[in-house]
Amino acid sequence: MPFAAIRGQLGPGRPTHTRGIAMLPLLRTTALGIICLMATAAVASTVYRWVDEQGKVHYSDLVPERYRNTAKPVDAPPAEPTPEQQRAALERAQSEKAKALAPSVGRSGPTESAQPASAASAPSRKRPAQVPNDQTDCDTWQRLYMESIECFGPYRTVRGGVKPEAFEVCNVVREPPPTRCRMHIP
Repeated sequence: MPFAAIRGQLGPGRPTHTRGIAMLPLLRTTALGIICLMATAAVASTVYRWVDEQGKVHYSDLVPERYRNTAKPVDAPPAEPTPEQQRAALERAQSEKAKALAPSVGRSGPTESAQPASAASAPSRKRPAQVPNDQTDCDTWQRLYMESIECFGPYRTVRGGVKPEAFEVCNVVREPPPTRCRMHIP
């Protein structure tokens, strides 16, 4: 519908600033339709596989002109994982979570038997170098806690998680117990 026809429907007595407001439902409907068409096209596209002159395998929904004769469509895997895959992923996530929480549950670090012989004799390169225990004074405990937080900082993900390699470099230091130590904010 041309704009002149829409303007005619608004009438001459209507203020100019309301004309744009009257067009909003039409614009929303049009934008929603375009988004739906784009999403349908993206889902319905076929993925092709071809090999270039260097022997490198490529996958894409757009095939260069010179490879169109050799490109073959690839069957895409189902979008939803099977129940076995879901169960395996859940078990893997639980075991990784248990590994990540293990150092902070009363352990002072990996045990000697869990390390290879060469690593057991080598000095610890993790930060902070020591882990507090029940005899550690509050100031030292707080310093070690802050060092631990700073060490884990670069390994944090966008969603707040911690990358697994952080536990190879950093020691987990629990927050000083509030019943015994009062936290000092620097």
